[in-house]
Amino acid sequence: STLKEIYQSRRDAVVRELKKIPGIKFLAPQGAFYIMVTLPLKDSDDFARFLLSDFSDKNETVMVAPGTGFYATPGLGCDEIRLAYVLNEVKLQRAIELLGMGLKKYLKSH
Repeated sequence: STLKEIYQSRRDAVVRELKKIPGIKFLAPQGAFYIMVTLPLKDSDDFARFLLSDFSDKNETVMVAPGTGFYATPGLGCDEIRLAYVLNEVKLQRAIELLGMGLKKYLKSH
């Protein structure tokens, strides 16, 4: 399969898994290899740190890019993360599962 087909398949897997997480919003990308996701929280930088330092499941976690780094305007992206779908579909499915679990734990403790 072509590189385009591989990334479309990865995108479709990410979109399918993200739909399972309550409270988030996103638009399916048309041509990019990343997706911006709006989360029900106020500080995506803190959430990204939480995933790396305070959360794991079966000794695994997921790394996300806080949305603040993708805007020039201060305050934009505070409730967003950017996910790149550069892994194979099985790993992407697990990554989104970890994201959902991490978000649930984060919201309970914040």
